[in-house]
Amino acid sequence: MKFKKQLFGFMDMLRFKKLVPNRRKALANGPATPLPQTYRTNQLAARLHPGYMQVELAAIRPLTATMGEFTFKRLDSDAFPFFRSGQYVSLQAKIGESLVSRPYSIVSTPRDALENKLVLGIENAGFFSSYLNTQAKVGDRFVMSEPSGEFHYEDLRDKQRIACIAGGSGITPFLSMAGSMLDGTEAYEMTLFYGARDLAHIPYKAELDAMAAKGLKVVYVLSDQEAPGYEHGFITAALLETHIDIKDVTFFLCGPQAMYAFLLKELAPYGLPVKAIHKDATCCPDLPMDAPRTFTLTVHMRDQVYTVPALENETLLTAMERAGLNAPNKCRAGGCGFCHSKWLAGPFHIAQDRDGRREADKKFGFIHPCVTYPQGDMEIDVPLAY
Repeated sequence: MKFKKQLFGFMDMLRFKKLVPNRRKALANGPATPLPQTYRTNQLAARLHPGYMQVELAAIRPLTATMGEFTFKRLDSDAFPFFRSGQYVSLQAKIGESLVSRPYSIVSTPRDALENKLVLGIENAGFFSSYLNTQAKVGDRFVMSEPSGEFHYEDLRDKQRIACIAGGSGITPFLSMAGSMLDGTEAYEMTLFYGARDLAHIPYKAELDAMAAKGLKVVYVLSDQEAPGYEHGFITAALLETHIDIKDVTFFLCGPQAMYAFLLKELAPYGLPVKAIHKDATCCPDLPMDAPRTFTLTVHMRDQVYTVPALENETLLTAMERAGLNAPNKCRAGGCGFCHSKWLAGPFHIAQDRDGRREADKKFGFIHPCVTYPQGDMEIDVPLAY
């Protein structure tokens, strides 16, 4: 309502006294149209953040001897939510008595998601990934989380030119990022360095060559084989300097921990700021132990109480999944906080460099089960995933 101050103050008082009667009159003269039951803002929020999605495996394609491509379609909607290239989804399935989930980077682009298509490239390198590569079949149904993660380009933070360094199956998020650059969704200039053992271990070679023909710069580096047109050895700072200006790019790294350690050492002399190097998170692994002890984990989940065995070399999340409990999780690396749970009793320790809790969480006794290992009998209060 526009209000213009009158020359005399008493006229403002008269207008104020008429405010309520005027509103009543306006309401009485208004249409009797019913208020909407749903609002566009809420509809948009539901499409962008659906929480958990029901999906079906629509296609399987072998990429290498140890890696496959899995294409999913959504059953509870006609499209996947739009996301940022580089993000991941968490895939969940019942395997025997265990309710297992793992995060996988998205290969397809955000535009593909709007066509009800989401693609994951998964290497046979663990319990769930082995199940997917050897037993899953077209038509199988899964529960999938909405896309999540901070491993993506941000124009307010990152430089116009980006250098993406992939090792092995770490190529997957960069396929999505390259696709988004080429289709105009993102405006960065991307150079991709792809390290592999040999030619037989380069998944998506044809797709990358097709992208290179459209403007993506790709540098292949083979550690165990020499071949024409391919760099040989490791991705060193000296090799990077022949293709990019190291101080004029933002780095995105995705691969094994050993690759991260090597590259960080190579880049250390350049004094790059923290924001110049982004690493994709990896799942918290089992600890190497010859004879791990078994403890009792008491889990409060809403109005139910469960008692499950927990090995000292496995995370609390793994113990709950083995028992078939539907505990919330996404990144499995300690960063996203989605598994945030209340510690009630018992000794524990958190994986090195994985403690992503806020100071308030530490003060009031909250933990992230995905990176927490038991050191004795424990008791925790965990929210139900869905």
